Amino acid sequence: MHVGKQSAWLLPDAIEEVLPPAAKQLEQLRQAVLKICALWGYEQIMPPAIEFLESLLSGSAHDLDLDTFKLTDQLSGRMMGVRADITPQAARIDAHQLKSDGPTRLCYTGTVLKTRPDGLGNSRNPLQMGAELYGHAGVESDVEVIALMVQVLQAAGAESLHIDLGHVGIFRGLVEDAGLEADSETRLWDALQRKSAPDLQELLSQLSIGDQQRDWITALPALNGGPEVLKEAKTRLAGAGSAVQQALSDLSAIIDALSRWLPNVTLHFDLGELRGYRYHTGVVFAAYVSGRAQELARGGRYDGIGEVFGRARAATGFSTDLKALLLLSDAPPPSQNAIAAPWQDDAQLRQKVMDLRAEGEVVIWMLPDHEFTPDTLGCNRKLILTTDAGWQVKPV
Repeated sequence: MHVGKQSAWLLPDAIEEVLPPAAKQLEQLRQAVLKICALWGYEQIMPPAIEFLESLLSGSAHDLDLDTFKLTDQLSGRMMGVRADITPQAARIDAHQLKSDGPTRLCYTGTVLKTRPDGLGNSRNPLQMGAELYGHAGVESDVEVIALMVQVLQAAGAESLHIDLGHVGIFRGLVEDAGLEADSETRLWDALQRKSAPDLQELLSQLSIGDQQRDWITALPALNGGPEVLKEAKTRLAGAGSAVQQALSDLSAIIDALSRWLPNVTLHFDLGELRGYRYHTGVVFAAYVSGRAQELARGGRYDGIGEVFGRARAATGFSTDLKALLLLSDAPPPSQNAIAAPWQDDAQLRQKVMDLRAEGEVVIWMLPDHEFTPDTLGCNRKLILTTDAGWQVKPV
């Protein structure tokens, strides 16, 4: 198909670029959140944008298959994939490269590429930022990761945050106790995700399970709200198996800790929320702000992800899109605080420009044969040759 001149510069749907001055703001945000992570003890990693497909989609990450662009490596003939999520790469690095016996804290930023957007209006090439904590199975590491996520979001300008919490172990435990096969489990999961009570009731009526087990599963969609939901859940799910009770106990411990760590953040529970069900193994969470339907960040526990790389490590973490976070701030971009330098063949002038740049000043040459003025270059100062002190910086 012939591509006309008018469409040659168009980008694919849901693929975008970042231009000045937003690119500068985005880079400042990236550096700021990485500094926060560093202060918490998270070390930065830089995984490659492309890997062999079996590595990118190993184990729990196989759910990323439909989101991953695939191509053939011309050197080896093997299939490769462009990463759609950095989390599996971080798990590979922890398990196969670092091989630490104790807790490992990693953070990262990098562009990922998806075959389809996650939701309406979302990007297919987000700038993903995330943090992962490996090697600790307790709820304390979940609390730490959630608290770190909140600080990152607040640094980006998020206000009046509320966190949605769930636990995939509750549904998984109920399904296991009921002895359901994989197909029945998938159909129930789909009905719960769609919040379809009629479909859920119809499916349950077709399954050979006890009335009590049917009541427990039916209760999940209604168990959403504030911290009082956990009390109701303990009552309505009383008698369920040990995995369900442990999940409820973990959520209670997390809410107890977060109420002290994050007293100004609203906590909401949805025990029927099973996002990332096949990927996550424990608590799952997502962060929202009022007036915005899409989540700002998401995360959860995904123990055992490193098993395919030789080490089944406990793991919890979160990720977000820095480009989406940049939209949170309505502050105007900072004005250019630069210095204009006239284009002259003057050794002293060149040295002065070098000295100013070494001090951190932005100095822009005013190239000849153009109708530039300092203000059109974004400069609020200029270099002027004085008779007594040589080249000096003066206000425009």
